[in-house]
Amino acid sequence: MANNVVVSYEAERRLAVLSFTGDTKIWPRIRRLCIDASNQTEELSSGSLAMPWWAFLACLEGLEYQAGRYDFSIVADTDAQARLESARRRQDAYHRSAQAEPIAIPELERRLAAINFLRPLTVEQKRNVSRLAVKSAGATFSVPGAGKTTEALAVFALKRSADTRLLVIAPKNAFAAWEEQLSLCIMDNQPFVRLTGGRASIRALLRSSPKKMLVTYQQLPNVLGDVAGYLGEGESFIFLDESHRIKRGLSGVIGNAILSLSDAPAHKLIMSGTPMPNDVSDLVPQFRFLFPEIVADDTNVAEFIQPIYVRTHKAELDLPPVDRRSIEVPLKPAQHELYRLLSSEAAREAKGLQIADRAKLRRVGRSALRLLQVVSNPALLARTTDFEHSQLLGDVLDEGDSAKLEAVCLRARQLARQGKKTIIWSSFVDNVEIVAQRLLDLGADFIHGGVDAGSEFEEGTREQKIKRFHDDPHCFVLVANPAACGEGISLHTVCHHAIYLDRNYNAAQYLQSEDRIHRLGLPKGQKTTVEILTCPGTVDESVGRRLLMKIGRMAEVLRDPGLRVEPVSIDLDADIEAFDDEDLMDFLTHLNTWR
Repeated sequence: MANNVVVSYEAERRLAVLSFTGDTKIWPRIRRLCIDASNQTEELSSGSLAMPWWAFLACLEGLEYQAGRYDFSIVADTDAQARLESARRRQDAYHRSAQAEPIAIPELERRLAAINFLRPLTVEQKRNVSRLAVKSAGATFSVPGAGKTTEALAVFALKRSADTRLLVIAPKNAFAAWEEQLSLCIMDNQPFVRLTGGRASIRALLRSSPKKMLVTYQQLPNVLGDVAGYLGEGESFIFLDESHRIKRGLSGVIGNAILSLSDAPAHKLIMSGTPMPNDVSDLVPQFRFLFPEIVADDTNVAEFIQPIYVRTHKAELDLPPVDRRSIEVPLKPAQHELYRLLSSEAAREAKGLQIADRAKLRRVGRSALRLLQVVSNPALLARTTDFEHSQLLGDVLDEGDSAKLEAVCLRARQLARQGKKTIIWSSFVDNVEIVAQRLLDLGADFIHGGVDAGSEFEEGTREQKIKRFHDDPHCFVLVANPAACGEGISLHTVCHHAIYLDRNYNAAQYLQSEDRIHRLGLPKGQKTTVEILTCPGTVDESVGRRLLMKIGRMAEVLRDPGLRVEPVSIDLDADIEAFDDEDLMDFLTHLNTWR
C-alpha cells in the first residue's frame, strides 16, 4: 500500500483534514508536526486529524520535507488543491511586492484626485500610501497620531472596486474614529456597519449586504463562520487595527479566529504604533495573518516584515521631544514594612521556579501585581477579602494616603494653580476613581473600562467625559486607565502634562497612553511633560527597566532611533497578561534584594 497523506478542506470550520494510509510508523511524525503547529489540532482517529487551515499552511514546508525523507505523498482533493494554489500565489505575491516600486507621488496625487479622496495627505502619508498600494498585504506601524487610519482608507479607496467589502477588526473604542475618518476621507453613502449584538443580529446585518463593517476582536470568534462566508462571496479587504492585540494569537481563541480569515481577503493591512509590546515574537501572529504561507518564527520574522511595513517616526512629525521626569517618592514607614513582608513571601514562593511551570509563573505575576498595589496605594489590598496581614495593613492605613497618592494630588494642584490641565494614569481601576474623588475640587473626572462608550452629549459616557475635559475651563484633571483609555482619544490640544501614579509591564499601553498628549497637531513649540512617580528600591524599578528594554527592542526592529523613553531622574521636596518570562527574571532579581 502506498504511503499517502490525503488533505481535504472543511469549509464550515475552515479546517484542513489530514488522513494517512500506509506504514503506520510514519504517522506519529506527521501527527507531532501538526500538533506542534497549533494547539487547535484535533485528532479524529488513529490516522487522521483536523487543524486550522492557516496552521496547515504554516507547517506545509515541514510536511513536504518529511514526505521526501520518509517516502510518502501529499495528495490534496479538489478544494484543498485550489486553496493550495491560491496560497502559492500569495507567497509569490510577497516576494514580488517586497521588490515592487512604490507609486510615484505625482501619480498617487492624480489617482487620489480622480477618485475624490477628500482628505489631503501629509508628505509622510503619501510616502506610506505609495508603498502600501502596490502590495496585496502590508503593515503600517506609524507612531500613534500619525494618521494610520487615513493611510488605510486611502489604500482602500485606491484599490477597491464597486463590490469590494471592507472588514475592520478593531477595539470598540476605535469605532467612532473609523466612522469619523471615513466621512472625512471618502465621499459615498455607505457608512460603516457595526457588527454588534448576538449572532442572529449580526446575521441580519450581513444579509443587508454592507460594504464596510466594524467588528471587535472579542466579537469575531462568535460569528466567524458567518463573517467568513460573507467575505468569501466577493473581493474583500481586512484591516486589523491595533494588530498587536493578537500577539498571543497562535494559541488564543481570538488570534485563531483572525488567522482563520487570513486566506479570505484579496487585500490585508495590519496597523499598530506598538507592534511588538514585549519582543519580536509578538510580530509572528501578525505576519502570519498577512502571509500564512510563509513560515515565520522568532528567528526570521523581523527580516520577513521589513519589506512590507511602513512607519512614520515621531521625529518626522516635527514634534518637540517629551520632557520625561522620574520623581522619587519614598515609601512611608509602615508601607515599607508591608512591602518588605510581601516581597519576602513572594521570594519564598518563587524559589526553585522553573519557566515551564506556567501556573506558578502566574502566581508570581500576581505577586508582582500586588506589590505594585502596595507601592501605589496599599488601601487597594483592603478591598480583598482574603488578605492575611490585616493588622499590618491597618498600621499602613493609619498613615493616611500613600506617598504616591499624596504626591500625585499635590502635583495636580500645583499645575491647576498655573492653569494647566493634567492627565493622571493608573493601571488600577480603583485608583482611577480614588484619585478623581480626591481632586473633585479641581473638576476631576475619570475613565476606565467600566465607563460606557456613547454620544458626547450623553451624561457619563467616555465621549462626554473627554468633551468636558476639552471644553470645561474648570475641569483641570482627567484620571484614566491605560488599558481603557490608551487608544482612540486625543488630548494634545488642551493637555500637555501627564503624571503616572503607577505603570505595569505592558509597553504598548505605556507608549500609547503617553501619545494621547504628544501627537500630530500639537501646537508649534508646545512642551509636553511626563512625570513618572517611582518608589526607589521597589518593583517600580523592575517595571522601568523592562519597559526600557522592550521599547528598545521595538526601536531596533522598526529602525526608529527616536523610540526611546528613558526619563531623567529628579528629586521632589497590572496587568498579568503582559508579564513575560524576562519580566519574571527581572522581578525575581528585585525580590532577592529584599531577602
